[in-house]
Order: sequence, then C-alpha cells, then structure tokens
Amino acid sequence: MPSDRQARIIDARPETIAEHGICGYKDPNNPGFQRKLEWLSQRFREGMRIKILHSADEGTVGSIEYLPGEFAWRGVQAPGYMVIHCLFILKKAFKGRGYGTQLIEACEEDAREKEMHGVAVVASKSTWMAKKDIFLQNGYELTEEAPPHFQLLVKRFSADAPLPIFSGDWTGKLARYGEGLTILHSHQCPYVAKSMDEIPPVAREEFGVEPNIVELPDCQSAQDSPNPYGIFSILWNGELVADHPISKARFRNIMNKVLK
Repeated sequence: MPSDRQARIIDARPETIAEHGICGYKDPNNPGFQRKLEWLSQRFREGMRIKILHSADEGTVGSIEYLPGEFAWRGVQAPGYMVIHCLFILKKAFKGRGYGTQLIEACEEDAREKEMHGVAVVASKSTWMAKKDIFLQNGYELTEEAPPHFQLLVKRFSADAPLPIFSGDWTGKLARYGEGLTILHSHQCPYVAKSMDEIPPVAREEFGVEPNIVELPDCQSAQDSPNPYGIFSILWNGELVADHPISKARFRNIMNKVLK
C-alpha cells in the first residue's frame, strides 16, 4: 500500500478531539463543530469513545463513534451492548482497504474488555447512515427492521445474550406532536446545525408556518424519538417527512408537496 494511503487508528480524547476534526468538520468556527463539541463534553463521561482513522499525510480520514447502549442517542433499547452511532471513511482513496472493519473491530474490543453482551448499530437502506453490508461481512445479524428504511444489526458475544430491539411504537410517538410542523433535533450530529439554522426561517418566511422546535435534551429523549435515527426528525401533521438533516432546498420541496 502506498505510504500516502496508510492510516492508523488513534483514540480521540476529550482534550484532543477538536484537533482531529469532528465528523469531517475541521473549522472550529463552524456552528455544527461547536455544538457537537459541547455535546461531547457530557458524553465522554458516559463512556463515549471516538476512534479516529488518521493519515500522516491527510489527517483524519475516517472515524467511529460509540457508547454504552444505556446512553445511546438512537431509537433502540440496548442495555449491556455497545451501540455504534457513526462509522465513516471520508476519503475515497481509503475506502475498500479494510479500514472500516478495523474501526468496527476496535469497538468490539472495547465492548469485550467491558464484558458487554456485544455491539449493536442502526443502519439504513437510504443515505446518511452506514449500510448493513459492512456489518454483515463482519459477523453481525440483521435482527429487526423499522420504517421507513432502518435496520438493526447486532453482534452477540454469546448466543444466549438478550437481543437489543428498536424502541418501536413509531405511530404512537408521531401522534404526540399533533398538527403543524415539528422539528426534533439534537447536537449529536454536527450537520444538524446547518438544517436548524436554515429551515425554520424558510418555514416562517416562505410558507407562513411557525415550527414547533424541540431540542432533545438527553439520550432517553432520543431513544424515545419517533424515528430510529433518534436525533433529527421533521414532522408534518403527525407524519414523518424527513428522518435525517436536509437542505433548505429539500425542505422547500417537501413543503410544496404537503401543502398542495
């Protein structure tokens, strides 16, 4: 492998995470960077781990973020498991070289050291989140699916370990928010900041709609979200119309459709 394509896995510490960048963001003045950094200050105390795939030539080229299931910000119930929030390789030149597997194995090693039941992850058939394939290739089992396109994958360290489950009752959770436009969000993902800065003004100024904005204050709120992704949802009249951060252009398209 050429030297400029070599990378190693390093631990991101609370005091060094900003140096490595956060989920691809490297500008400390970016609002998403700052909000995620503040969010992380609490999570490391709960067992959050972030492993960075680091290249001497190109810096951060990938990462995995995970923490104990009791504190997961996904719509799952996974006590005793490590839950992966995010897994990504940023640069094409580092994809297909086994680095994703190495990051997953680093998470599994931590889970084994803590004598946990195993590792769980929410994947998606759509964009934004990791696909199931890399986990299936690494011995995970697909245990459950949830609308509109989410999948729960699990690696159990013993066959008799209890399985994690999706939180479920998606329809009932959607019904809590009633009529109008509701946006649920947290700072777990730094890309949420751009959506939250752009979408509410468009709703007010272009559509005359005042959004009900709900910031999810803790992991229990995310686990109880009406969307398995947990940390971002846009609802219209009790229906899920976006299950991950979107652009203002995409939001306009959605509103034009629902207001017909």
